Amino acid sequence: MTAGVTLSTAGGLTVARVEGEITSATAPAVQERLLPLVAPSSTLLVDFSSVTYVSSAGLRMLLILYRRAQQAEARVVIGGLSPEVRFVMSATGFLGFFEVADDVEGEMGRLTAEMGRVGP
Repeated sequence: MTAGVTLSTAGGLTVARVEGEITSATAPAVQERLLPLVAPSSTLLVDFSSVTYVSSAGLRMLLILYRRAQQAEARVVIGGLSPEVRFVMSATGFLGFFEVADDVEGEMGRLTAEMGRVGP
């Protein structure tokens, strides 16, 4: 099984759409794509709508992403969690690390509008 990451931007917001299973075989490649997106004061929306499974290696990758965001004072929002992935993240305490959005498209609009209001 593979996992893919597709990137797009909308009004200064970076959106990373992850799909597949995040396992020990795929987590390093997902991490390699996501970590560079966490820049100082940036906002990253990670769309998990097409993620069907997250193993302990996937949770480790999310922990590394969280720590990078903390260091960079960046914002990471995770959206579109399936009930199974949400359960795993909830049971392990990972939901507390990230902002979580149920509606990815709505969250994209909200974040884009919010970023447009932030100025010098």
